[in-house]
Amino acid sequence: MNIGEIAKRSNLPTKTIRYYEEISLIQPKRDANGYRNFEETDLHKLVFLARARSLGFNIEDCRHLLALFEDKSRASSDVKKLALSHLERIDQKLAELQSMRESLSNLVQTCAGDSRPDCPILNDLAHMAPPIVQP
Repeated sequence: MNIGEIAKRSNLPTKTIRYYEEISLIQPKRDANGYRNFEETDLHKLVFLARARSLGFNIEDCRHLLALFEDKSRASSDVKKLALSHLERIDQKLAELQSMRESLSNLVQTCAGDSRPDCPILNDLAHMAPPIVQP
């Protein structure tokens, strides 16, 4: 099948499919005229990648997951380890977002939101934040 057909069947943009080929996540065969010729296995890989990306896995994690998927002698513990690591990153991001929400909510509550120029939100934003220390 051509790129348009596989894009429709995988529900991915052609640009994404070309990118996945460029970074060697998929390797479709080429016809004599140079056109890509996708097979059902390519479609399954693209659907797999789309689902993994929809769960927030980054490209390198997707590469690793795809390799594990194709390795029939894999240990499920390897897959679980990768998924748990990703879940920890999601939990960390959720905690960061919750903290941001609480901070902004407090600022919004302190702002009168009237015609006066004094605004605690702008005052807070104008103050230099402490440097973020990475562990």
